[in-house]
Amino acid sequence: MSIEAPPEVLDGLRHWRTLPARQQPTWPDPEELARVTEELQGYPPLVFAGEADSLRAKLAMAAEGEAFLLQGGDCAETFAESTADRIRNKIRTILQMSAVLTYGASLPVIKMGRMAGQFAKPRSADTETREGVTLPVYRGDAVNGHAFTEQSRTPDPQRLLEAYHRSATIINLIRAFTYGGFADLREVHQWNRGFTANPAYARYEVLANEIDRAMRFMRAAGVDFDALRTVDMYTSHEALLLDYEAAMTRIDSRSGHPYNTSAHFLWIGERTRQLDGPHVDLLSRVHNPIGVKLGPTTTADDALALADALNPENERGRLTFITRMGAGRIREVLPALAERVRAEGRNVTWVCDPMHGNTITSPSGYKTREFSTVIDEVHGFFEVHHGVGTVPGGLHVELTGDDVTEVLGGSEHVDEEALARRYETLVDPRLNHQQSLEMAFDVAEMLRDH
Repeated sequence: MSIEAPPEVLDGLRHWRTLPARQQPTWPDPEELARVTEELQGYPPLVFAGEADSLRAKLAMAAEGEAFLLQGGDCAETFAESTADRIRNKIRTILQMSAVLTYGASLPVIKMGRMAGQFAKPRSADTETREGVTLPVYRGDAVNGHAFTEQSRTPDPQRLLEAYHRSATIINLIRAFTYGGFADLREVHQWNRGFTANPAYARYEVLANEIDRAMRFMRAAGVDFDALRTVDMYTSHEALLLDYEAAMTRIDSRSGHPYNTSAHFLWIGERTRQLDGPHVDLLSRVHNPIGVKLGPTTTADDALALADALNPENERGRLTFITRMGAGRIREVLPALAERVRAEGRNVTWVCDPMHGNTITSPSGYKTREFSTVIDEVHGFFEVHHGVGTVPGGLHVELTGDDVTEVLGGSEHVDEEALARRYETLVDPRLNHQQSLEMAFDVAEMLRDH
């Protein structure tokens, strides 16, 4: 994978260190951090440059309305939940959603997990105080522990190594499931096994029967099914921890270009997208397809400046704008952005994150979201792009394959009382399996209409 790069390229990849960084842990021992990152630099890549190039080509199709991106997974992965069963359930949910979207909208679906690296999260404060005790805030398992103790909350660079090894295990499982026959379209009924029966499950079974009939017709017509046995599933996470992302950046032996080998797709968060900041600087220098989260305060000038900084060659499929406006703001804010970006000729894939702008706190103190509000933002996203004449290219959602009760509403009517039943997330609330399927059916109808 790696060759010796020209000095100017290597100097460029180190330039981020000269810039003031936001949302970074206060590591207590810089020397230990340096030893850990040096060790990481010697580890094998988790993904390969050719895979990232393939994803970039597919994202270019999504920008033209010739494909649709489905990006889903945990708000923040945890080491404890990186088990085969939970990973399988997430993959099954994404495969089911993809089948609904593909069959309902007659579009190829790009499957991408917020998996195998989403072990860190930005936070609104550096510390947390409980009963007069102040400790560092929990920043994800790659940094510190969730338990409210000094030992647990102290940032530990060894966790970066654990994040790498967990990511490697997850990627191996993803490859095993998606290339070993588990993702075969002829197995659509099998993907429902193990899930609790619910209205979305029943609706999915009707669609699965339709796919079965289509498969039988194709078999009778002599169609070759080899292409249906496997799927490509890509990995992604927020490029938040700069020391980790820099250590995982390598020079591709084919092209001499730098690639971040921790994931196929990296994105910059709303809190770290400063034009003169280190996150934009580092990701501007890698050749992966990359994304940027755009919140409701984003101006058209901001969007154009980010496009120029991150995609100066204006390559198709290189840059994805992930809008996270909130249902109450998207119809107001997004039109000016989409119109200006289109008018200036910037190549961008537009994706909707309907989760992060719609977080509320329930009367009982749970951080939650209303399913109807989440869906309303997706509707607003499609309405705006339809009105402007741009393309809604994808969906970015926090979901789990488990039957948790973290988001209010849906056909099973998760209510205030139900939140306490299976509220498992350590950071943000996720759609459960049936809510994810409900969203897929809704979006398939919008794609078909669009």
